[in-house]
Amino acid sequence: MERLTKIGKIIPKSAEEIKESRIGLGMEKLDRDSFNPEKAYDKVKAIGVKWIRLQSGWQKTERTKGIYDFSWLDSQVNSLLERKMEPWLCLCYGNPIYDALAKEYIGSVGCPPIRTEEAYSAWLKYVKATAEHFKGRITYYEIWNEPEGGWTWRPEPNPEEYAEFCIKTAEAVKQADTSAKIITGSHYDDTMEHFNREFAAGTITISDAVSYHIYNYDEGLALQRVEALKGLLKYYGSEKTEIIQGECGSQSESGGNGALSWVRCDEQMQTKYLLRHVISDLLSGVKFTSVFSCVDMAENLDAKEGAPITTCGYFGMLGADFDPKTGNVIGAYREKMSYYALQNMCSIFDENVNPVYISHIIKPMKSDRIDGFDCKAKEIICGGLEKKNGAKAFVYWNTTDMITVKDYEGTASFEISGVKGKVRLIDPMDGSIYELPETIMKDNGSGLYYFKNIAIKDYPLILTFGEFYTEESR
Repeated sequence: MERLTKIGKIIPKSAEEIKESRIGLGMEKLDRDSFNPEKAYDKVKAIGVKWIRLQSGWQKTERTKGIYDFSWLDSQVNSLLERKMEPWLCLCYGNPIYDALAKEYIGSVGCPPIRTEEAYSAWLKYVKATAEHFKGRITYYEIWNEPEGGWTWRPEPNPEEYAEFCIKTAEAVKQADTSAKIITGSHYDDTMEHFNREFAAGTITISDAVSYHIYNYDEGLALQRVEALKGLLKYYGSEKTEIIQGECGSQSESGGNGALSWVRCDEQMQTKYLLRHVISDLLSGVKFTSVFSCVDMAENLDAKEGAPITTCGYFGMLGADFDPKTGNVIGAYREKMSYYALQNMCSIFDENVNPVYISHIIKPMKSDRIDGFDCKAKEIICGGLEKKNGAKAFVYWNTTDMITVKDYEGTASFEISGVKGKVRLIDPMDGSIYELPETIMKDNGSGLYYFKNIAIKDYPLILTFGEFYTEESR
C-alpha cells in the first residue's frame, strides 16, 4: 500500500456492541458433538457476527419415543442469545428409533423420515415441539440441509418429495409458532432446477426465505446465483421472499476433507475467499450471509455409526487440533488470519448495509507502480454499499484466480461521482485505514473524485465516504 498514509486501524466491535448486521457464522454439527461450543462462544462474540446457524439434531433430542430433551440445544441457544447473537435453526436429520437407514450413519445424516407413516408422524410432532419450545428465542427455521445431495437426502434426491416434506414441516412449525419464518432450499447445486421444481410443487407458498450454499473460488458465480434466484422468485410472484446465503467457505490448509479440498489451501487463500464472498453477498442484497464455519472439525457426511471420523475439514475461523484416531477436536481454539479479517468486516459493516449504485467509470491508465499499466476493467468487480446515515462505501478488487496466483497487487484508475465527505481507504485483511494523497485522489469539490493508479488487490479494498467508518465511530 505504498504512497498511502496509514492513519489508523479498525477497532473490533463485539456482537454485543453491534445492534444488527448481515454477517453470520455457522456453528453446525453440534448435533453430532463435533466440537465443544463452550470454548468458542466468547471468541465468536468477539468477531461481531450476529447470525449463527445451528442444526437441530432430532436423533440427539428424541432418544426415547415421544420424549424430547432439548437441554443440549437450550444451552447453545441461550449462550448465543446472552451474547447478543441470533441463532437460526436447520431442522435435520433422521432418527434411528424410527428408521433402519438412520441407524447406519453418524447423526442419522441425510435420512429423511419419509419411508413410514410412523416416522413421518414422529418428525412432524418433533418439529412442532421444537417450535413450541423455542418460541420467542428462534424465528428462522430452515427445513433440512442440501436435499439435492445423495449423502443428505438418502437414498435418492427428489425435489417433489422434498417439497411435500417442506410443506408438511412448515405447517407443523406454524401450528406451534405463527410468527416463525420458514426457510427452504439450502441448495449447493449451482443450477435453478431444484428450486424451480420445488417452487412449482408448492414450496413457494410456504417459504419466507430461500437459502443457498456456494463453495466456489469464483465469487462472480455467487452474484449470478442471487440474480438467478431473484429472477425465479419474480417469475413465481414472490419478489418479497428473502434470500439467505447459508454456507460458504474455504479450507485453510491442504489435506483436509470436504469442499475445495482438491486445490491448494492455506490461511491466506481462506481469508481472501472469505473477503470476496462476504462482500459479494452484501452487494447482492441477501438477508444475511453465513460463513462456514466456526472451528475446524471432523468432516465426512457418509461416516458410518460406530466408526470414528478420521478426516478433518479445515474450514474454521478458529483452528484446533484434530485426533485422527478418534475424530475429536482437541486442545485450545486459536484464531486464524480469517478470524481477524471477518472481525474487521463486522466492525466496518456494523449495521444492515444496503447495496447502492455508485456512479463510476473505470479508466485504465499508464502506471509506473507495478507493470506499466493499470489492470483491465473486465478484471474488476466493484460496487457500492450504503449505511442508514447516507454514507457510502465503494468496494473493488481484481478477480485474479486465487488457486493459480498466490499474491497479486496492481493499480486501477477510475472516477466516482455522487458521493461526498472525507475519503478513507480500508484494507479489511489487516484492518489498516489510509489517507490518500493528492497524487492518487483529486476532489473536484462537487461530489466527483478522480482516483489515479490506486492500489488494487485480489481481495476487496474499501473506499469510504463521509461517516461510513471513522476512527471516532467508537
